[in-house]
Amino acid sequence: MLEKLFFYSNLFLQTPPVPYKRDIFNKINFNEKMVGLRGAKGVGKTTIIKQYLLTLPHNRDEILYVSLDSSIVTDKILTITEEAYKRGVKIIAFDEIHYQKDFERDLKTIYDFFDIKVIFSGSSAIALSTADLGRRAVIYDVPILSFREYLELKLNKTFSKYKLDEIVNNHYNIASLITQEIRPLKHFEEYLKTGAYPFFLESDENSYYMKLLEVVNKTIENELLYLFNIDTSNIFILKKLLLLLCENPPGNFNLTNISKEMGINIKTLYNYINALTKGRLIHMLYYNKKGNSLFQKPDKILLDNPNLFYILCSNQNIGAIRESFFISQLYEHEIRYSKQGDYIIDDKYTFEIGGKNKTKKQIKDIKNAFVVKDNIEIGFDEIPLWLFGFLY
Repeated sequence: MLEKLFFYSNLFLQTPPVPYKRDIFNKINFNEKMVGLRGAKGVGKTTIIKQYLLTLPHNRDEILYVSLDSSIVTDKILTITEEAYKRGVKIIAFDEIHYQKDFERDLKTIYDFFDIKVIFSGSSAIALSTADLGRRAVIYDVPILSFREYLELKLNKTFSKYKLDEIVNNHYNIASLITQEIRPLKHFEEYLKTGAYPFFLESDENSYYMKLLEVVNKTIENELLYLFNIDTSNIFILKKLLLLLCENPPGNFNLTNISKEMGINIKTLYNYINALTKGRLIHMLYYNKKGNSLFQKPDKILLDNPNLFYILCSNQNIGAIRESFFISQLYEHEIRYSKQGDYIIDDKYTFEIGGKNKTKKQIKDIKNAFVVKDNIEIGFDEIPLWLFGFLY
């Protein structure tokens, strides 16, 4: 078994990855004994693992990469680690770790008893419920490509990233600098349709949409059903929920009516919505989130990123697409639904998002409130929507 794993591991490492390193790569402390990467399917977790493994000074027989969704893997990760340790392996990478049941228990044992470094990746839906493992493994969430990262990959150029405070307080000068280099609106329209996942580099528009649809289907059928113990006969309900979000403007939904229409009770519906959220297919937004209550009604639900609208929705709602982009770029910030304006970020700023004709009417009496406009390159009182794509 181990000989076969080494064979495929070496094949994996022989193919050079894309040289571009994402922002998250530079945030990961690879010096930790156990590092986990958690994120949606297709965002590039495997590429990050390969890029890291190829930086190591170790001989190839001291490195083992194992993809746990492969048909050749029949042993549990603890057994694989035991055998690898005997062979002198110093670092082992487990990709798609959510395919093994009770992986947390095995990782804890590996950490405690073996002098071996582990990096693993898993679905964004995995929850490290074991407190002991949470103290041992350092977990990083891998987001979709930011607009800035998309531009760097597409144009082979380097752009600075900016903190939220910098964008709010100095957006005119920042936008002016960027627009000296590129016409952002042209690229922004393309990003909204086909730019959130790294596989855009190897795809035309049609093949990109086919790959993205496969990402959605695999997330639901292979990950969420397994991790949330959802009956396979209810796959259509999860997919129908996504379609319902396409048909309604942001926040315009009634969960009670949806549960009746689908013939499921409200508790089951909340469980399914939570699963889609954990799988990075939707965002749930709250005015005042009460702890981690599973059954608190969200004030707004959006598809996770703008690209999803183009494969799931026959008629795309431009307001929902704009808000989905805005929320997806602020993944490192605390986001709350606002009853005046659209969103409150970090309990500090209020933002109202809209097209080029949006006014400050709804937020005129609120401190630290700003209009965010689509279809403008540079703003004076208002901030260009595309500029929030330079946060990471």
